[in-house]
Amino acid sequence: MRLTTKGRYAVTAMLDLAMHAKSGPICLADISKRQEISLSYLEQLFARLRRAELVESVRGPGGGYLLACAPDTISVARVIDAVDESVDATRCGGLSDCQQGDTCLTHHLWCELSEQIHGFLEGITLGQLADRQQVQQIANRQRDRLDGIDIFASAP
Repeated sequence: MRLTTKGRYAVTAMLDLAMHAKSGPICLADISKRQEISLSYLEQLFARLRRAELVESVRGPGGGYLLACAPDTISVARVIDAVDESVDATRCGGLSDCQQGDTCLTHHLWCELSEQIHGFLEGITLGQLADRQQVQQIANRQRDRLDGIDIFASAP
């Protein structure tokens, strides 16, 4: 079973956006710094997230991205689906050609597992994740780390 970097980064970036949403539009450069995800990769992901109507862009000074709806209404599965990612436990990518063009003995088991994982992720929202104490502690640590870098960067 594998969830690629694309799906993981999309969820991470959307959670970051959800946690900082009260500050107004969030620029991708800030997410990039906090989450250590390349800015160009975030731009690609957010183009897909915008097409899926999960985020809205705000142009101009002070612009950036906002969630298009409340964090409690955006499931982790919806974010992963929006970036054309799938959680697939099969070797064949669900094509049923696992064994020399035919379905292997355990194909249906792995398909059912994939469905269970998707259902699990469908039941978790960005709002629920943002409310978790561990997630808040990590976000505070990231913010403090960047504040420390900014202080030293502006010192004479």
